[in-house]
Amino acid sequence: MAREKFHTLTEQMFYILLCLTKEQCGTDIMAAVSALTDGRVNVGPGTLYNLLEQFQSAGMIEETKVEGRRRSYRITAAGRQALDEEYRRLITLAEDYRRILPEEGASL
Repeated sequence: MAREKFHTLTEQMFYILLCLTKEQCGTDIMAAVSALTDGRVNVGPGTLYNLLEQFQSAGMIEETKVEGRRRSYRITAAGRQALDEEYRRLITLAEDYRRILPEEGASL
């Protein structure tokens, strides 16, 4: 059975959508993801623009401004719903971890 597209998000997808809760262009998104994660997650231009195109096709983000080659985007209601669902999924994973490994989970 094929997995539904965007049913779960990769870290890069999650952080791109999170950064687009405010309008940003591609270079700003790449910098924001790196800054937000202290360099733990980086998004290269090929990955970023591929994901932006997919998100836009899926109605999860919208293009807000075009200035020459510079395009800005922001999250839509559908994108916010996907981001919220992924957040709840991650919380559930963490709660399961704490339930199974309470001592280790408590020390984090």
